[in-house]
Amino acid sequence: MLNVFLLRHGQTAWNEDNNRYCGRTDIPLTEKGIRQAASVREQLKGIAFTAVYSSPLERAYNTASIATGASVIKDDRLIEADFGNWERKTKEEFIAEDPLPWNNWMADPGVHRAGATGETGMEIVTRVDDFFRELLLWHSSGNVLVAAHNGVNRLYLAYKLGMPLKNYRMLVQDNASVTVFTLSPKGEFTLLHLNSKF
Repeated sequence: MLNVFLLRHGQTAWNEDNNRYCGRTDIPLTEKGIRQAASVREQLKGIAFTAVYSSPLERAYNTASIATGASVIKDDRLIEADFGNWERKTKEEFIAEDPLPWNNWMADPGVHRAGATGETGMEIVTRVDDFFRELLLWHSSGNVLVAAHNGVNRLYLAYKLGMPLKNYRMLVQDNASVTVFTLSPKGEFTLLHLNSKF
């Protein structure tokens, strides 16, 4: 059985700025984000990780590095969603400009593109699920930490829990929070902790 510690990165300036959408823009952690990552290290002390993986973006990579003190392997499949025309904007801003892409996304993100020109929810889920399927080939047991992002993490969790993708926003993952699940050798998913600060 593989134990996966799925970590959302610490705070960035855009998180602090009314949750401004930050997909592929590579911005750093704030001082608070660095402190959050350090607190995760305290939470996870005593857990031996076989390996640590992260999105290639600085905010996830640095969170993983600080939280574990280990060597971190970047994997492009863990990168945040391509939010298309929503990038750099708050939800209020882009809905005021054009509400249709948001309405479509909320109705069914599986087939509609984020920000009209970004990824669909199923494109996101497919690449993240591909990463975890391959992860099981590399590590059939033990503890692995994976640092990624709010959008990709919640869509993947919704998919694995059998939820309609349009309900992914019902799952909360705060900055620098840990979600723990297991994957059996056959890929069976069991959620143990959601949005935890244990």
